[in-house]
Amino acid sequence: MYKLFSVSKPQALRFNAHRSIRSVRNIILGIETSCDDTGCAIVNNDGKILGEALHSQHQVHLDNGGIIPPIAQTLHRQHIEDVVKNALINAEMSVNDVEAIAVTIKPGLPLSLEIGTKYGKYLCRNYNKPFISIHHMEAHALTIRMVEDVKFPFLVLLISGGHCLLAVAQDVNKFLLLGSTLDDSPGEAFDKVARRMKLKNIPEFSQLSGGQAIELAASRSTDPLRYKFTIPLTQYRDCNFSLAGLKTQLMRHLIEEEKAHNVPPDGVIPNVYDLCAGFLLVITRHLSHRVQRGIIFAERKELIPKDKRTLVVSGGAACNNFIAKGLQIVCNELGYRFARPP
Repeated sequence: MYKLFSVSKPQALRFNAHRSIRSVRNIILGIETSCDDTGCAIVNNDGKILGEALHSQHQVHLDNGGIIPPIAQTLHRQHIEDVVKNALINAEMSVNDVEAIAVTIKPGLPLSLEIGTKYGKYLCRNYNKPFISIHHMEAHALTIRMVEDVKFPFLVLLISGGHCLLAVAQDVNKFLLLGSTLDDSPGEAFDKVARRMKLKNIPEFSQLSGGQAIELAASRSTDPLRYKFTIPLTQYRDCNFSLAGLKTQLMRHLIEEEKAHNVPPDGVIPNVYDLCAGFLLVITRHLSHRVQRGIIFAERKELIPKDKRTLVVSGGAACNNFIAKGLQIVCNELGYRFARPP
């Protein structure tokens, strides 16, 4: 059961002192619980973050070999109240100072989304605030506008642990979908193959997510072309993605190497860095190929004016610098500006 929380008198005095200034701008309290992080931020309509707080479940799920929804839900439930309270304290505000409560309602893990949605509605009910529903992937697409001047329309590639899609962002709530994944997402593929390659058993990789571990391992490769991979969907004239087959190709290479070197159950193959490099390279080439097709399609259909040609890459897997460099090359060749949120 949640409790209404208050602030101390000195804090309340500071809040009142700032209220006359803050009332000029709309201030939103945002809650995010779509996956394994409990997050809250206080943002004004200029895109400035006034205060934020986060509780990460990263290590818990890493120790369990992946995200387990019931565990994620329990941890969200345990920490959401403190996270929201800390965000308000960091902003030197109370719930009464915000104009509305915004909450991620989809897509994501249903059990995790339930906690954020219920707590957001609880705050709205008790403080008489309007409830704003937020689409997780739309939020990813628009984050760049908080830090850079990106005008509509623009091309956006969203790559995360659960999604992979290419779209034209025409307005804040208007998107033209060009293509999406037919099976796995990049983040999901990274996590699964990293777990199967047992990268966690390498001490310096033990605290890293699957994507981070593969990127670091790939950077140490001496022969990234040692293992052959086939780029998927090259014969299809659309903008969809498919990564399930790439996972299968990696598994075949991995099983062959484990047999050839008699690798123990908890061991790592000798050329694991090269295998990671080959896998990361083929995923980057696949993403780049589909984005290239999307850019050509948008040009032929005149979906994006020449003075607004921007590719925004966002989502959890967008932090992969190797993928970003590959997409930057595509943008340079086709006259697009490349943008990625920090």
